[in-house]
Amino acid sequence: MIAELVFVGTELLLGEILNTNAQYLSRQLAQLGVDVYHQVVVGDNAARLRAVLSQALSRSDLVIASGGLGPTDDDITREVAAEVTGRPLELDPQLLAQLEIWFARRGRRMAENNRRQCMVPRGARVLPNDRGTAPGLMIPADGDKVVILLPGPPGELRPMFEAHVAPYLAARSGGRPLRLVTRTLRFVGIGESALADGLRDLMATQTDPTIAPYAKVAEVHLRLATRAADEAEGYARIAPLEAEIRSRFGRFLYGSDEETLPQAVGRLLAERGMTLSTAESCTGGLVAKWITDVPGSSRYFGTGFVTYANEAKVSLLGVPEELLSAHGAVSEPVARAMAEGALQRSGADVAVAVSGIAGPDGGTPEKPVGTVCFALAAQGRQGAGPDAAALPAGAWAETVWLHGDRDGVRERAAVHALAMVRRYLLGYLD
Repeated sequence: MIAELVFVGTELLLGEILNTNAQYLSRQLAQLGVDVYHQVVVGDNAARLRAVLSQALSRSDLVIASGGLGPTDDDITREVAAEVTGRPLELDPQLLAQLEIWFARRGRRMAENNRRQCMVPRGARVLPNDRGTAPGLMIPADGDKVVILLPGPPGELRPMFEAHVAPYLAARSGGRPLRLVTRTLRFVGIGESALADGLRDLMATQTDPTIAPYAKVAEVHLRLATRAADEAEGYARIAPLEAEIRSRFGRFLYGSDEETLPQAVGRLLAERGMTLSTAESCTGGLVAKWITDVPGSSRYFGTGFVTYANEAKVSLLGVPEELLSAHGAVSEPVARAMAEGALQRSGADVAVAVSGIAGPDGGTPEKPVGTVCFALAAQGRQGAGPDAAALPAGAWAETVWLHGDRDGVRERAAVHALAMVRRYLLGYLD
């Protein structure tokens, strides 16, 4: 089954609201084995909506439109869909009675224009709306095609889809559709082009499963996908390809599916029984925030220092003033001193420090905007048992240049800091 999604509303075109319905419906349809080939956003204009729906029906089996089902004059989806499918609108007395009760229970008078929400294309199936006044509609079209109209508010659309549309689509496919099964592999410390180049042979010959790289902020994700009757069958089909990718790039692969980098670093710390401290300047506490966003992070994180001013670096971390005078706050010697100070004052096993120039001003020819210095200091630990590797004591520093605006530099710096901790815990910090 080929589907097309149509989102109605001038506010979407103007960017006044985020179209979360697009992501939700695409994911739900993929799970049901329905291919979404096109998504269209159209304003509250009858002529343009008519053209969009007509084109959608010409190339898709299923058209799902959301928005434009309200009571006002610019809510035109119901009328245009009835026209495109050739089905006249008729007042549904039962729907009208239900709507009158809905208003009466809330102590409100139903406006006359709400009656238009009770107009139903002849032969259409009404989808009850338990969260609002706009019912959904399932309108038969030529052949086996169907147009499904859903309300725009996500709080109304989602329960309606799950209660009525999903069961309909499952039944239409015979109850066991070939669903899309995916495994997302998450990499840090390697660029998209380098990863793709190392997988060139696999990507050139891919059929099923497929491989799709996605560049994220300072990360790269690989989506492995196949179609199967259920997850067990799909993951079994994906497993050999995943194993091959892990054998080539396991050093950079920090997690899979929904696991984030802060979760992965926290997992490593917890597994090793180690604690972490942070010392941040340009990131302003972002690294600590990400770490503590993870439930249970108190097991491995206790102290974070935000030392934005030089005076704070001196008083809170013990960074020597002469070091700041000689090298500047954005330098490897100062970053190393920040990490060592955080390690000593917190009593943690590992401390990571960040100091940089996030911009938009403050850069120099020698240290342009985006220059960020990182350091890691560690107490070290001896290996315990055959599988527990020893981790060295000491301090390491490195400088990188990060692109982007102020928020972009700060976010990339936070990713790099966590990746540095991960490299240490895995024995990759050179």
